[in-house]
Amino acid sequence: MASSTTASSQMGLGLGIGLGKAIGLGMLVPSEPEAEPEPEMARGVLRLRGAVQHYEWGRRGDDSLVARLAGGGDDGDRRPYAELWMGTHPSAPSSLAASGESLREWLARRGPAALLGRAVAARWGGDLPFLFKVLSVAKALSIQAHPDRELARALHALRPATYRDGNHKPEMAVAVTEFRALCGFVRIQELKDVLRTVPEVRELVGKEEAAKLMAAKEHDGGIGVRPYLQSAFTKLMTASKETVSEAVSKLKSRLNVENKVRTLTKKEQLVLSLEMQYPEDVGVLAAFFFNYVKLSPGEALYIGANEPHAYLSGECVECMATSDNVVRAGLTPKYIDVQTLCSMLTYNQNFPEILRGVPIQAHVTRYTPPSEEFEVDRCLLPPGESATMSPVPGPSIFLVMKGEGEIEADSMLDEGRAKEGDVFFVPAHTEVRIVCSGPGSMQLYRAGVNSGFFS
Repeated sequence: MASSTTASSQMGLGLGIGLGKAIGLGMLVPSEPEAEPEPEMARGVLRLRGAVQHYEWGRRGDDSLVARLAGGGDDGDRRPYAELWMGTHPSAPSSLAASGESLREWLARRGPAALLGRAVAARWGGDLPFLFKVLSVAKALSIQAHPDRELARALHALRPATYRDGNHKPEMAVAVTEFRALCGFVRIQELKDVLRTVPEVRELVGKEEAAKLMAAKEHDGGIGVRPYLQSAFTKLMTASKETVSEAVSKLKSRLNVENKVRTLTKKEQLVLSLEMQYPEDVGVLAAFFFNYVKLSPGEALYIGANEPHAYLSGECVECMATSDNVVRAGLTPKYIDVQTLCSMLTYNQNFPEILRGVPIQAHVTRYTPPSEEFEVDRCLLPPGESATMSPVPGPSIFLVMKGEGEIEADSMLDEGRAKEGDVFFVPAHTEVRIVCSGPGSMQLYRAGVNSGFFS
C-alpha cells in the first residue's frame, strides 16, 4: 500500500562502508546523553523470519524475489509469492527465527522503551512505526489510495474488517529491478489529449464534463481544474458495468486495428496489457488519467496520503507507516470502495518526483521521505569489506538481499552468519559490525525511523 507533498530534502547519513577497514554506519543525530544506560540485553541483534503474503498478483516460483528470500517457491510450489512483511503489524507480524514468537509480543514482553528507544516508544508505543516489505509484482495491483490519519480512523471504525487499523499509510518503493507504476493524475494538457484521442473515455465522462475540462486552463498549480477533474473521474469510475464493458471492448478492438497501421503509444500498449489481466475492468480506462512511471533499479517513488496509484510490474523494497489501509477502485477482485476513493483524492496534477537518494559514503545511498516514521538505506559491501553501524536512538530492520557475511554485536542473541534472505532486528542504542565474507558483494537494505524525527 500525511497529505501529498513532494519529497523533502534528503537528510544525512546512514550506513557507512570502509575501503579496507570498518567505517561508522548509522544515522547522524544530535548526541544527547541518555538519562540512564540501556539494559545490556537491548543491544542484541535478533534474527527474524518475515511473513509471506500470497496475493494473486505476485510472482511464482523462482521468478519471485520474495520466494527466493523466504526460502519458498520450489518443489512444485506454484503459489504466488507477492510480499514479504518485516515488522509488527498484527495482520502479518514477523517472528523470532529461534522461537517462533512474534516480534510484536517479544517487544511487549521485553520492554519497548529499551528496545525501540525512549523517543520512539513515547511517540508510537510498543510497535515499530514502520513496516518494511519486499514486493514481487507479476501483474497490476489495484488502483488505490491510502487514507490520511483522520480518514483512516473513520474507515476503521466504520468497517474494521476491511480497514484493519486506524493509521495512515504514506509509503516509498525503492526499485530492485525495473519497476513500473501508475501514480497521480496527468497534467491538464495530457488529459485534454486523452479526451480528444480516446473516444471510449470521452463517452463515459460525458459531453458536459469533457467540455469543462477542455476549456480549463492550468494556473495556480491546477487548483481551478480540480473540481472538473474530480467530477469527470468520478463519473468514469461510477459508470455501470455494462457501459464499462462495452467501452473497454470498443477500446480493445480499435487499438488492435490501429496497431496494424501505426505504433501504439506506451500508454495504449499498457491499457491493452491491463485489459488482458483484468478484462472489462474500469481500471483499464482509468489508466489514461494517471502518470505512467518507470523506475530503474535504485530509483524510488514516494506516495503520500490520498494519492491514486497502482503498481504494475517489477520488484522493489517498500517501506511505510505501520498500516494496511487500502481504498481500492479497480484492477482487482478484492472489495472496491469507489465512492470513498473518488471523494478522498487530492486531484493534484503533477508527475511524481523520482527519488534517487543521496550518496552518504562509498556504496551507501539514503532515501528520506517526508514522513517521520521511516527512511531506507541501500548498502553494497564489496568482498572482504566491513562496516560498523553506530548506535542510534531508534530501531532498525536489516534485510540481506544478496551475498553473505557476518553480523557482529556485543550481545548477539543467536549465531551471526548472514546470507541472502536473512532479516535482523537491531534495537536502539546498538552497535553492529557487518562483514562481507563471501565471494561476491553483499547487498543490504536497512529500514529505520526517519533521522529527522530525532533532530
